[in-house]
Parts: sequence; structure tokens; C-alpha cells
Amino acid sequence: MPALLGGLFIGVLSALPVVGFCNCCCLWILGGGVLSVYLEQQNRPASLTLGEGALLGLYAGVLGAAIWSGLDFVLAPLQAQFLGEVLRNVPDVPPEVLEMLETVQERRGSANLIGLVLSFGMTLIVVSIFATIGGMIGAAYFKKDIPPALGGPINPPPLP
Repeated sequence: MPALLGGLFIGVLSALPVVGFCNCCCLWILGGGVLSVYLEQQNRPASLTLGEGALLGLYAGVLGAAIWSGLDFVLAPLQAQFLGEVLRNVPDVPPEVLEMLETVQERRGSANLIGLVLSFGMTLIVVSIFATIGGMIGAAYFKKDIPPALGGPINPPPLP
């Protein structure tokens, strides 16, 4: 469940046009990995290891990439239509730009499967790497101190 919530965090915030991938330089992806580790850490009495944090971040990244790609596929026609309306209302736009926009919209309507698969593959690689790093950061940051009676480190008393 923590990986799913971290994936939702990654996918939804990265798919939004205003706060998307390029605007925040992978901040949402790192944050999704950290969030998933934080939520998992709340359910455990002991600390997560860096490996467990990395694995949880990887799961969140894979789910986030799938959610992001799905939302991007659904929202792309709306974004293209919005961009077209904005450019048509600007008086100084050259006609070549409008023609290029219409060509892109026509080609997007007949989007090829190879392009979608390549786009998802690149998204999956990048998101998985950064979410794994976020999971490791979260595991290091949210580490719990365990008392010696429960198996934590034993600190010897100072010498007189």
C-alpha cells in the first residue's frame, strides 16, 4: 500500500501540466520514493535498511511511471487543444507555427504504438532510478533509533 500511494504521488503530480516533470526537475519522483518509505516506516518497529528503502522506492517508481503514462495519454489531446486555442488567440504567431501545430495534432490522433512503448520505456527507466534514490534517502532519513534491549547498538560506558 505505501508503494501504491508513492506511485500515485509520482504519477499524478508528474502528469499535471503546470507542476509536471520538467518544471520541478524530478522532485515529485524523489518525493514519491521518500513518501512510500515514510509510510512503510510508520508500520514497523525497526528501521528499514537502505536496500528495503530502495526496493520500496523502485516499486513506487514503476507504479508511478504506469500512472503517469496513462494520465499523459488521456490528457495529451486536451493539452494540445488548449495550446492550439492559446496560440490562435495570440496575434503575432506566424502561420508556420499554426500549421506545425495542426500537423502535430493530426499525427497525435493516429499515434503509433512504437512511439507509445518507447515513451513509456524511457519514463519507466528515469522514474525508477529517481524513485529508488528517493527510497534510499527516505530510509536513511527516517531511521529509528532502537534501544539496546530490542537489538539496537550497545554503547559502552565512558572510561573514568
